[in-house]
Amino acid sequence: MAGRDTCRDQGGSSGLERLLRPRSIAVIGGGSWCRNVIEQCRKIGFGGEIWPVHPTRATVGGVACFPDVGALPGVPDAAFVGVNREATVAVVRALAARGAGGAVCFASGFREARGETADGARLQAALLEAAGGMTLLGPNCYGFLNYLDGAALWPDQHGGLPVARGVAIVTQSSNIAINLTMQARGLPLAYVVTVGNQAQTGLSDVSQTLLRDPRVTALGLHIEGIDDLRAFEAMAAEAQALGKPVVALKIGRSDQARAATVTHTASLAGSDAGAQALLHRLGIGQVASLPVLLETLKLLHVTGPLTSNRIASMSCSGGEASLMADMAEGSGLVFPPLDATRRAALRRVLGPRVALANPLDYHTYIWGDIPAMTTVFSAMTGGDLALGCVVLDLPRADRCDPGAWTPVITAMERARDATGTPLALVSSLPETLPEEVALRLMDNGILSFGGMAEAIAALSAAARMRPAEGAPLLVPPVAPQGRTLSEAEAKAALAADGLRIPASAPAATPESAATAAARIGCPVVLKGCGIAHKTEAGAVVLGLATPDAVARAAADMPAQSFLVEEMVTDGLAEVLIGVVADPAHGYVLTLAAGGTLTEILEDRVSLLVPASRADLRQALSQLRIAALLQGYRGRPAADIDSLLDAVMAVQAHVARTLPQELEINPLICTATGAVAADALIRTGEE
Repeated sequence: MAGRDTCRDQGGSSGLERLLRPRSIAVIGGGSWCRNVIEQCRKIGFGGEIWPVHPTRATVGGVACFPDVGALPGVPDAAFVGVNREATVAVVRALAARGAGGAVCFASGFREARGETADGARLQAALLEAAGGMTLLGPNCYGFLNYLDGAALWPDQHGGLPVARGVAIVTQSSNIAINLTMQARGLPLAYVVTVGNQAQTGLSDVSQTLLRDPRVTALGLHIEGIDDLRAFEAMAAEAQALGKPVVALKIGRSDQARAATVTHTASLAGSDAGAQALLHRLGIGQVASLPVLLETLKLLHVTGPLTSNRIASMSCSGGEASLMADMAEGSGLVFPPLDATRRAALRRVLGPRVALANPLDYHTYIWGDIPAMTTVFSAMTGGDLALGCVVLDLPRADRCDPGAWTPVITAMERARDATGTPLALVSSLPETLPEEVALRLMDNGILSFGGMAEAIAALSAAARMRPAEGAPLLVPPVAPQGRTLSEAEAKAALAADGLRIPASAPAATPESAATAAARIGCPVVLKGCGIAHKTEAGAVVLGLATPDAVARAAADMPAQSFLVEEMVTDGLAEVLIGVVADPAHGYVLTLAAGGTLTEILEDRVSLLVPASRADLRQALSQLRIAALLQGYRGRPAADIDSLLDAVMAVQAHVARTLPQELEINPLICTATGAVAADALIRTGEE
């Protein structure tokens, strides 16, 4: 990003705060977009000054015009610049000269254009120079909606209403922003902000400013790309300090990460793994769709992140109970079995014919009986459970009478008051939860989810929102392509940081390879030098039992020189350790099944460097080969501490040398240690 928002007025407010919470708005331009801005400000109830600017028109949107920015009766806190891209630069310069708080630049055709032109880059540079210290949103930006203060620098229709408190959403897509305002899920929107091409002020700075508003309860992000890694890290830290949860929908992949092609790790990690690792590291919830983003924000607004993954489900149908159980499979959510106290309380109310379980089908025996349902809901929740779900689909109000369903809601409210455990109404279908019901429930402190699948995904995201341990992220430098070290060079470099490597010797001919094998002691491994993927190229032979066998293998190998290496014969499992420099997200550390299983199993987990020893141990437990590491079918367990020592040594090397790419594949894990059988490093130096 070209610049960060640092300008503050005499009252101490930053330009970005003035822009997002304006008392006066200038609207520059005379087209329909500018008329829409004025209309939307009136519609949302903006109580401050609106000053249209046009050189020839008497009015815009029914409001008297000023001929230019210099003629304005005061200094605007915010301006919507709705003129062409060439004129935008001049208008921004005039606004900055007046000391305006900030501007939304609507025009496109700057650096965001695909197949970026020199003209677009020139204009963007001119725009930034014209702005100086004044805050800019955009260009190619739709603006923002502030539903708290009734400010709409927004050139189109929207579906929101004024609120006293609610969630903020920041997106890089104007269309998605429009769509999100049309939600009918009962989610109170405090702000919706688009950031355009982020020429100056990016997603991280906007998000941090929104989080500081005490009326904002949670933050939702639709991210195409991280604008500034350090700024994003600072935003997440502030969110944690303020106790305000953040959830993100991340799309797209960075060109920088796709360019890494030498190792298996590069193809495994990529930008997507880096993004996921970054969000996990910073304690930001992760979702995969817009409906789940909205439902998760609703949960965070009402309850905040879940205290655990332990939940209960209650319904008056076995089919609904089964659906809840099936949909939660693989989500990380847990339905704990009922203990004796809960079972006894439920049995007294439900009688002997109801099978007691979690999820619970309480049948229709107690339908409409508010005291009985209150007892059931209370018995199923409380204690160490994070949340209780009550499945309820309301009938169509235009064709049916929903009166018989309302006692369930009354019982939920009473049970919540009795136990203190958050309760959520879950409809099977989004359309069976009317917006007015969702709003009424929220007013009473009851969460509601429109759709089972969305509910499970939102609960799963909210149960995992805890920042990982670790020092500040290690940010890769901007580096040239660099060079790839030989295997011997790579191993020697890693050994200097504490990694255990096998005894080895280089050889230039088959005869010298045989001599080296005799000195090291057979069995040995013979490898051809200068080849990245040796197995595929036929450049590695294992288990050579005699020096003569080594000489024959070397003569047949497609290589000009060789490496003879001690063979580890007591391996219990093979692990891949790899690090890729991803400029968008940091150094991505990948742990995976090693050897030939790397691509076959797709068994991997990614973190960011530096990762703590505790987080590394947890990551290893998530691999499918964890069973081999822990001892499988009577075999010994691998020395996990030695494996962790190896990963910590790799991280130490990365922190010291800042490479572009590093891979150990495999790290052979034994009962007493962990040995790097192969290594590759691509440096950041030519």
